[in-house]
Amino acid sequence: MKRLVSLAALTALLAGCADLSQTNGAANYGTEGVGEETLVTETKSVPENDDSYLLAAAPRYYVGNAYKVEDTQYIPVEDLTYNQVGMAGIIPTELNGTKTSNGETYNMNQMLATSKTLPLPSIAKVTNLENGESVVVRVNNRGPFVNNRIMDLSAAAAEKVGMSGPAKVQVQIMPEQTMAVKNATIGKNATVTTEETVVKPQPVESAPVAAASGDYSVQVAAFYAEDSANALLQKMRNYGDAVIVKEGDMYKVRIINLDSAGARRVIDTLRNSEGMAPGLLKNGRWINADSI
Repeated sequence: MKRLVSLAALTALLAGCADLSQTNGAANYGTEGVGEETLVTETKSVPENDDSYLLAAAPRYYVGNAYKVEDTQYIPVEDLTYNQVGMAGIIPTELNGTKTSNGETYNMNQMLATSKTLPLPSIAKVTNLENGESVVVRVNNRGPFVNNRIMDLSAAAAEKVGMSGPAKVQVQIMPEQTMAVKNATIGKNATVTTEETVVKPQPVESAPVAAASGDYSVQVAAFYAEDSANALLQKMRNYGDAVIVKEGDMYKVRIINLDSAGARRVIDTLRNSEGMAPGLLKNGRWINADSI
C-alpha cells in the first residue's frame, strides 16, 4: 500500500535511533569554494521536543552544478542509495543564525548536517561507529570542504551521538523521508512504498542513445562506493555510452563520446526527468554545462 511518509513515522524512527546501544570563514562555510573550517569541541544540552522542522518545506530544493574546491571536483546528485562511511566533524558555533545554501537559517540546536554532494534538504541517518549511537538529521548546507571528512553535524546532533570532535560515522540517506521533504518543498506528492526503502520513480522517456563519436562527456555522479557507481551505470546506459572512470578514491559515472547536440540533450533530460545536476567535459576538460 502506497502512502506519504508522515511526521509521526519519522518521530518513531527518531525514537528507534535513540534506542541503539545506544563573513569570512563562517559566512562562507556553505558556499561552494571554501576551505577548511574550525571544529567545535564543546556542545550544549538541547531539549528534544519539536522535530517538525525535519520534514518541513524549505525555501528551495537545491542540488547545484558541479563545482571545484582546491582542485577537488564535487558533483552534487540526487543519490537515494547514498551509504558511506567516513569522518564527521562539528559545524562551527559562529555559523548559528546564518543562511544555508538552500536558504534556511542554521540553528545549532536542531539535528542538522552538511554534505558536499547530497541535495538540500535531504534526510539522513548518521551513526557514530565509535559507540553505535545514531541520529536522524536534516542536511541543509554544503561542506565540509576538508577531504578527510564527509559530513559535519550541528552541535545538537553531535551531542546526540556522543561526539565532541571528529569521529568515524556511517551516513545513510533515508529515501522516503528525503523524497517527502523534497516534494513538500517543490509542491508535488511523493509516491513511496511501505514495503521497500526505495522510491519508485514514475517512468520517463529516455534520451536517444547518441552515436559513439564526439568530444563531449557528461558526468552524472561521483561515488566513493564502487557498488553505487555500478548501480547507476546500468540506468545511465539508456542515455548513451556510459562508463565508470576511476580517479583517486572516486568512481565517476560518465556518458562519453557525445557531440554538442547529444550532450545538450542528455544534460536536459537528466535535469528534467531524473532531477540530476550533471557536469560537462570537452576533450577531458571541465566546461560550463550551459555553454552548449
